[in-house]
Amino acid sequence: MGRADTPVRKVLNYAHEHFASSLPLVFVHTVVGREADGSLAVKGLFIGDDMECFLKAAELSLKVNFNMLEKPLKKVVVYLDPKEFRSTWLGNKSVYRTRMAIADGGQLLVLAPGVKEFGEDPEIDRLIRKYGYSGTDRVIGLVESEPDLKGNLSAAAHLIHGSSEGRFSITYAPGHLSRAEVEGVGYRYEDLAVMTAKYDPAKLKEGYNILPDGEEIFYISNPAVGLWAHRDRFGS
Repeated sequence: MGRADTPVRKVLNYAHEHFASSLPLVFVHTVVGREADGSLAVKGLFIGDDMECFLKAAELSLKVNFNMLEKPLKKVVVYLDPKEFRSTWLGNKSVYRTRMAIADGGQLLVLAPGVKEFGEDPEIDRLIRKYGYSGTDRVIGLVESEPDLKGNLSAAAHLIHGSSEGRFSITYAPGHLSRAEVEGVGYRYEDLAVMTAKYDPAKLKEGYNILPDGEEIFYISNPAVGLWAHRDRFGS
């Protein structure tokens, strides 16, 4: 999330050094960014067998994909391409790639025409439906008390990543999930047709938009190709 030196990366480096150093591992990192016409292009390709490969890719990615904003955003609208995003497991990039940019009390609206499930496999889907996106403290408590969640820590981490921790609202307008399903996991629900008519991806431009009714929004057409933050929340 804008930093290459993180606790997770240190764990992976330790595992590579102590348990996998004898394996002929080769790492391939791509950095993808937007062209002036909005299309996606590979900006860098880094191949190697050591940490330098990752660090060089991360350095370029910071320049290509990181968007530092001068002020927190009151309303963010994210579009999820149905060819790429069919679950909240992937679609919640809309949450964790924008969370450092959204103001306290702000709103995130996710236009998700292809989303039809929560997890990418039946068991994780079941766990998301059972426990919902309810914040760090509750999920950590559930991991301690609920064996099925304790046995699937990737699902637990996902539940945390997909929560705003009560700081801003998250609304999904999905193509194939009902209001009851969306609200059942802790999100707000809006009708996709109604929201798409108001926030038309074909008419919005990347970044700040002023709608005919005067509402200001920040539009993101693909959360997978960027990270957004405002200076106060990102810190040093």
